[in-house]
Amino acid sequence: MSNVQNDQLVIIDHGEGDEPLSTRKMNPLFSSILEARLARRQVLKGSAGAAALGFFGLGLAGCNSDSDDDDDEDDSTPPAELLGFSAVAVNSLDVITVPEGYSHQVLIPWGTPIMGGIAAFSPDNTGADQAGQIGSHHDGMHFYGIDGSSEDGLLVLNHEYVEPRFMHESAVGVALGSSGLPVFAGVRPADEVRKELNGHGVSVVRVIKGSDSQWKVQFDAMNRRITGLTPMELQGPVRGTDFVKTLYSPDGTMTRGTLNNCGNGYTPWNTYMAAEENWAGYFTNKGDNPREHSRYGVPSGATSTGRYAWELADGGADEFIRFDASIKGADATQDYRNEPVCFGWMVEIDPFAPESNPKKRTAMGRFGHEGVVFAPAEEGKPVVCYSGDDSRFEYIYKFVTADNFSAATSNGDMLDEGILYVAKFNDDGSGVWMPLVFGENGLDASNGFSSQADVLVNTRLAADFMGATPMDRPEWGAVDPANGDVYFTLTNNSARTDAQVNEANPRSANQHGHIIRWSETDGDQAATSFSWDIFLFGGDSGESGVANNIGYDPNGDKLTADNILSSPDGLWIDPDSRVWIQMDSGYDDPYGNCAMLVADPKTGVLKRFLIGPIDQEITGITMSPDQKTLFINVQHPGEGTSSANFAAGSFSSNWPDKTAGAYPRSATVVVWKDDGGVVGS
Repeated sequence: MSNVQNDQLVIIDHGEGDEPLSTRKMNPLFSSILEARLARRQVLKGSAGAAALGFFGLGLAGCNSDSDDDDDEDDSTPPAELLGFSAVAVNSLDVITVPEGYSHQVLIPWGTPIMGGIAAFSPDNTGADQAGQIGSHHDGMHFYGIDGSSEDGLLVLNHEYVEPRFMHESAVGVALGSSGLPVFAGVRPADEVRKELNGHGVSVVRVIKGSDSQWKVQFDAMNRRITGLTPMELQGPVRGTDFVKTLYSPDGTMTRGTLNNCGNGYTPWNTYMAAEENWAGYFTNKGDNPREHSRYGVPSGATSTGRYAWELADGGADEFIRFDASIKGADATQDYRNEPVCFGWMVEIDPFAPESNPKKRTAMGRFGHEGVVFAPAEEGKPVVCYSGDDSRFEYIYKFVTADNFSAATSNGDMLDEGILYVAKFNDDGSGVWMPLVFGENGLDASNGFSSQADVLVNTRLAADFMGATPMDRPEWGAVDPANGDVYFTLTNNSARTDAQVNEANPRSANQHGHIIRWSETDGDQAATSFSWDIFLFGGDSGESGVANNIGYDPNGDKLTADNILSSPDGLWIDPDSRVWIQMDSGYDDPYGNCAMLVADPKTGVLKRFLIGPIDQEITGITMSPDQKTLFINVQHPGEGTSSANFAAGSFSSNWPDKTAGAYPRSATVVVWKDDGGVVGS
């Protein structure tokens, strides 16, 4: 953190905060150890030709894939072409690039009013204005068609974080980096803090497609903003325990706000799940830093501040001072020592019930949730979902409900009882799900755990104790609807050393990331064992290898100009089993702007579908029910603007407004095929 003093102005800059970015150092992709391991691994029939362009192990032993042996199948028949578009070429333009035969539209950029009487976007908007506008830094997203419509629905999207220099008039002309914020005479203006809190959270907005294929916002009673100030219920085993009692909620049943909502999920009963990812840095603890804080990275020390120094808001209002988690009162009901424990959960939101409180589902564990992906629900069976903890050397989790699914009666209460598991990936391609249950396998008082609530509040510690496999930043997950195979992106991990490599994370100084895939035993999503392999390695055209029906071939095909990618992040599999892969490789990626690619898991064909503007990441993805409209998000364009250029009003990107001096703004992009067909076909 750097502090620059100038009269009464202090610039606080936490660097990149908790947004880890690749340094882009180009290291060799395969060590001799990795080559030997992959050469030993058997890849089943169906992977030959399917393994081009950097794919590995596309026919997993024991998986439910269509590549399993079938003596009655005619293996000479080539699979149908799933990706019917021509790949777009890498570029570094300040525009959206889509394939020939496609069109796009920019929709709901940050600051768009979603209800009547709210001001249009302007740098001088107030905190109250922001509460009625689309938030900043768009991320995970889902489209809920009204009555099944593909042209009228609720678009629900996360707003991960904010860039204060673009939010406030006080920042104009000040040399601020992307994480910098001005503090005046030791305090922050309360309305600037309120605006930043309201820039976080979730937007629910009704959007309608016109006859010209253009979408627009429809003011509606269901439109609402859920922000860092919105009242929320705590549900599940942690509700009412001493871990979450605060001055605001002495009985430990309520909290305020959701923060750093990155990926998302959508439940079988049609509600929305917002993930709380890098929330710990928003707080500070100037004294005692218990394990509930320290294992998650809450800043500590007498001079520490939170990421945005919200605790320094002038006036000392309760909704702001809660970000100081120091012990100040006689007990937890007299201060906010437990406020950080109210974050790090999955948050359920009913988009069709605007009067309802969001609910934090504590049975699903507390960590840096990137998102959650539900396996297709089956009548009479438990609901199963997966979540990654997006930080270097963290873990992948699965939650299995105690009750069985009923399409007629199931609701979010199912998520309050069940078993949370953490994954262990064995070197032989097998894996096990280890239950995080108090009283089992040493998770008891003898090892520092007092209850199931304690295990869930300290999920990372429980997973450490169980010996889970530390992964290379597990981010988004996806489940193939055709066979139940589960995919997870492992974005990168430059900190992994040669001594720390394992089969599931086989590259030291992993700059480009990979995608892992597994199949649950016997096709049962609730199984406690699985078989896994690596689906894709990121890297440049000289760094990726291929697999075929014999094994790893160091002389095989490489990634090409059509599909170079680095740092896979966002991930989604559409109803036809296209695997959509979104990049977050940093604003200085040497391969051009961050892009979105599409893979065919049967043939191994991988193509670049879309490229975003300058200094952004592509994130969030959803489709209309008819698959003819694709929605994606562009986050933090212009983030790479230097502090000097910001002070001069010269931004690296002016997208989406595209006028000189215009502030760059995160926004949703709508994509469709000009002939009206399925997107990607």
